[in-house]
Amino acid sequence: MALAAVLMVIMPKTANAADREHTLKVYNWADYIDESLLDEFEVWYKEQTGEEVEIIYQLFDINEVMLAKIEKGHEDFDVVCPSEYIIDRMLANDMLLPINRDFGNTPDYIKYVSPYAQDQFARLDKPGKRAADYCVGYMWGTTGLLYNPKYVSDEEAESWTIIWNDRLEGKILMKDAYRDIYGPMLMYARYTDILSGKVTREQLMNDSSDEAIASVERLLKAAKKNIAGWEVDFGKEMMTKEKAYINVSWSGDAVWAIEEAAAVGIELRYKVPQEGSNVWFDGWVIPKYAVNTKAASYFINFMCKPENALRNMDEIGYVSVIASPEVLEAKIDSTLEEYVDLSYFFGEHADSVPVDGIQYPDISVVERAALMRDCGNRTKNMLEMWSRVKGDNLDVRGLVMTIVLFTALIAWVIYRKVKAYKKNNRRRKRKRRK
Repeated sequence: MALAAVLMVIMPKTANAADREHTLKVYNWADYIDESLLDEFEVWYKEQTGEEVEIIYQLFDINEVMLAKIEKGHEDFDVVCPSEYIIDRMLANDMLLPINRDFGNTPDYIKYVSPYAQDQFARLDKPGKRAADYCVGYMWGTTGLLYNPKYVSDEEAESWTIIWNDRLEGKILMKDAYRDIYGPMLMYARYTDILSGKVTREQLMNDSSDEAIASVERLLKAAKKNIAGWEVDFGKEMMTKEKAYINVSWSGDAVWAIEEAAAVGIELRYKVPQEGSNVWFDGWVIPKYAVNTKAASYFINFMCKPENALRNMDEIGYVSVIASPEVLEAKIDSTLEEYVDLSYFFGEHADSVPVDGIQYPDISVVERAALMRDCGNRTKNMLEMWSRVKGDNLDVRGLVMTIVLFTALIAWVIYRKVKAYKKNNRRRKRKRRK
């Protein structure tokens, strides 16, 4: 929560909320949008509807922090971007409003959402309630190992076994999100059963039994001496500085880190271990306390425009759920030697295309990944386990590392904001010269 507060303080985008009906309150992850699109939406919305709107843009860093605000009704956000298991919970608890797709003369860009993403969100359907009526996908990806090949071989990165390797003491950063660790640990523990067909990865991803929770706890505690810290944002930064050798990372963060590290002569790579991992989705929803539901629906539609989806991808490194021909064409890179089967995402014509295999994983990767859903009243048990594991890791070394990492994060955030400010300032100067 402290991090979220810091980020919100330095956000440049503010608005006067005196006229709430002409204000759109957007609640999103940090560094998860091309912020120039916020201003452009205000102009576009006026063009489409004839109505004025001003965006208030706020940030969160943990799903549960966002959810707590929505549940308590302390904030009347109009658009929020939770992850799939949180959307599942919000649907079950009647916390969402339907998205109105009657855009008049404005095209419906939501239709470009990939059938693969639609199928994944359909798993969240409730009796008499289609998830597709209440949420629209935004970004998606996998969780895997971002690693430095100077210290970790490609072969070692093929398996989760590497996180228990004694030579990596204090050199591993773990995602501070049980969703991204829980399922993969069970897949590792029961890999033989997966191969024999006794259990599926999806079953393991959503197994919240006492036995499963205890198994994950044992595995993570066995690795605690290797874990330098638990992070959401700063892992990629520490990898680019070679402060850590492995980061259990989201694929989008991996793309960013690989590019940033290459600029300073450091090579990083990314793999999804063979035992399996999770595939995750973030999506736009309209909370039940929303005020400006019309602008919220238009905002979601605006984000689905292929050109806007591409701009967001280019800015943040993550992959949009939009699967229009324009997106595929833009992402094809003829200089690449490896071809990826993306028939599951773009259609049969994309069964062998040269694209970044981290951003767009091959079908063989998504086939060993599973989606986590809400665990209902068992969530408390999983979070208690998670707290115990992390608490056991708060020794002096871990505390010092946490301070170092947090300091680095603040410096990185300030750098990004200064860079963005200079970029925007240059843009304004160019506009004045025209």
